[in-house]
Amino acid sequence: MSQNDSTARPDEKQAEKTIAVERVVSIDVFRGMVMFLMLAEIMHLYDLAEAYPGVTWLEWLRFHTTHVAWEGCSLHDLIQPGFTFLVGVAMPFSIASRLRRGGPTWKLVAHAALRSVILIALGIVLRSMGREQTYFTFEDTLTQIGLGYFPVFCIALWLPPRGQLVALLLVLVGFWGLYAASPAPAPDFDYPAVGVPADWPHHHSGFASRFNKNSNVSWQFDTWFLNLFPREKPFEFNSGGYATLSFVPTMGTMLMGLIAGTWLKQVPTFRGRMLRLVGMGLLGILLASGLAWTDVCPLVKRIWTPTFALYSGGWCLLWLASLHAICDHGRFKSWALPLIVIGANSILIYVMSWTVADPVRDMLFRHFGRETFAVFGESLTRVTSGATTMLVLFYVLWWLYRRRVFIKI
Repeated sequence: MSQNDSTARPDEKQAEKTIAVERVVSIDVFRGMVMFLMLAEIMHLYDLAEAYPGVTWLEWLRFHTTHVAWEGCSLHDLIQPGFTFLVGVAMPFSIASRLRRGGPTWKLVAHAALRSVILIALGIVLRSMGREQTYFTFEDTLTQIGLGYFPVFCIALWLPPRGQLVALLLVLVGFWGLYAASPAPAPDFDYPAVGVPADWPHHHSGFASRFNKNSNVSWQFDTWFLNLFPREKPFEFNSGGYATLSFVPTMGTMLMGLIAGTWLKQVPTFRGRMLRLVGMGLLGILLASGLAWTDVCPLVKRIWTPTFALYSGGWCLLWLASLHAICDHGRFKSWALPLIVIGANSILIYVMSWTVADPVRDMLFRHFGRETFAVFGESLTRVTSGATTMLVLFYVLWWLYRRRVFIKI
């Protein structure tokens, strides 16, 4: 049967129209994949490459289960963008659901503002664990999403799709302009003083040096902003190069998700949705790669350069398109139940990864002995104990899922 609308039967046309208002399984599966990748950090899969050096596929695995040093992108670097992208994807459905239930618009806006505050506070609380006082930092996944959530929600509520696209361009071009207008670090800039070796190989010269680690405008902002809060010691630099102002281009990733979610909800045909998702995804990847290759804007996740927002958002669009074709259009979704279980309590599993994972591992060592998990060698103890810890946490999620208990903000 042809996919052309003119040849589709009436019942097929109706199915195409209703899929946009039904539960979009691909979103749930995507969320589960992202959270699984995040949770898989506790397995330390890169230890396999250390245990078996020279194995090509294990080297590939090591690269994609760790963050790149500065410029570039691995699968591991797509976890936070994926989480952020999905926040945007879910917005059109969430807003429509709340509007159908009735109530004034101001309540939606107030709820969005409260959600932003809770996300920021939760991120700070988790980052403060093990410290003697509150650790005010805003580069955490939850704080970054919280800082950008409210403005993106307002854009979703009041701007049509074309206005959302304009907002995306303004956010990314404006943030690039902030860097472009800032002075480049001096040739004798003291990089060791900000935690960067003098011979670090990942820095640029010329125009692109404005995006170097701990010498850029985002770092300059944090040396002022973060020292407004009580601290154990004055803030001088973030050892990873992460920065508060990254929430601005992170909004770009969320806006790309918002646009994708709007297409899933409003575009009536599968073909139309796929053309938009795949087209925008490829455009984002190609445009970002070109701008990075010419040094107009390096592709750096840790300061979330506009090219990284486009590049990661592009991959997320292709990721979502693939799952939409498989799970929503093809109705092939039984394989994804474990992922749906994980994604159904995404906030809970994020918090559990910070608060429960290590105590569960310690409990396993205590009751079964560390040697039990060294069956494949001491070097793989973290892999085997991490996999077992994941099974324990998954059981908790499965138990909650079976009882329809979902923790939401």
